[in-house]
Amino acid sequence: MGFFIPILFAAFVLPSSVVAQSNSSLVYNVLDYGAVGDGYNDDTNAFKHAWEAACTSSPDSSSSAPTMQIPSNTSFFIQPVIFRGPCRSPIINVEISGELLAPVNPTDWRCIGGYCGMWIHFKSLRGLRLYGGGRIHGRGEKWWQKLGRRKPTALEISDSDDVQITSLNFKDNPKMHLVLNNLRSVSVSTIHIDAPADSKNTDGIHVTGSTDVSIDSCKISTGDDCVSIVNGSANVRVTNIFCGPGHGISIGSLGKHGAEDKVENIYVSDVVFRNTENGARIKSWQGGKGYARNIIYERITLQDADNPIIIDQFYCDHEKCKTQESAVQIHDITFRQVIGTSKNKVAVKLDCSETVPCNNIILNDIYILSSEDQSTTTSDCKNAHGTIQGRMVPNPSCLTQV
Repeated sequence: MGFFIPILFAAFVLPSSVVAQSNSSLVYNVLDYGAVGDGYNDDTNAFKHAWEAACTSSPDSSSSAPTMQIPSNTSFFIQPVIFRGPCRSPIINVEISGELLAPVNPTDWRCIGGYCGMWIHFKSLRGLRLYGGGRIHGRGEKWWQKLGRRKPTALEISDSDDVQITSLNFKDNPKMHLVLNNLRSVSVSTIHIDAPADSKNTDGIHVTGSTDVSIDSCKISTGDDCVSIVNGSANVRVTNIFCGPGHGISIGSLGKHGAEDKVENIYVSDVVFRNTENGARIKSWQGGKGYARNIIYERITLQDADNPIIIDQFYCDHEKCKTQESAVQIHDITFRQVIGTSKNKVAVKLDCSETVPCNNIILNDIYILSSEDQSTTTSDCKNAHGTIQGRMVPNPSCLTQV
């Protein structure tokens, strides 16, 4: 496909628009707007005022882009907040070098309009640059115990163009850590996400309704998908990722409640899955419509993954799901150069619908052995059609070859 694949976790070089900020006079430090930075006092209003100043500033020809600065060696306690655009400058920088702390107890959250959907939200922006090496700590342990309660995403960016997110750390957030929602032209790199394996629904990076997305050189340990890509997403590249623990890199789920969902042109490469529930996964609900197509997973390394390669058109996250005939079409899918070990004896599972089967599935150079004794693994296919190329362990004889 002609993609350039950089070395895993290569040193990141800040774009020129960011580097220039060290000499810029348009720096809006939250401490100058009343933030205390002791991790206890509420600094939310100071953040709002610093953002307003940065967003409304207009750089002249001799100035660099404005920067909202969250300095290092400080911890800032903030409540849910929206940083809204559009801003006057074509580029707006947010330097997060310190630590952001959410309320510890769910009852202490002052949710916007009573809705605890998000903690930190950037909306309606062009040219947003987030960087700085700091940490976004959601302190979500008590949220994870609230099984029936809506939980907030840590950081969401929505309805924006030309977004770059680099060199940030996420820790123990209540739900998803980073959500890319309805974005065009977005780059995410050198992100580190850390949450325990038993923290439910804590996806690392969630891509929804976004196009022209690059996610590169990230380390993700979490209790759900390391990367999830859902409806309305296209032209997404996910490269040089370490995932584990977690639920793998997933397309979907798609088609829930009969929805028509569409995902296409997804490229996932140079990924290590270590002690994950899944590796390369595509999942859809019965009764849905739409498609998942033109998807490539290649150069994948497995270290004790439970389900290394899985297509599941019968995804269901509760006990009783009705049998239905309609399904999201899954076709033109390639799994190439996938090697390593599987905890599950069934290393390749393609569970497709009889009425809407999976078509043009390509399995190329697969070598997966059992974690337990290095023996040969097996495959399990239903209503899956495609071709086999190169070395194949396990032997996917269940694939209907065309």
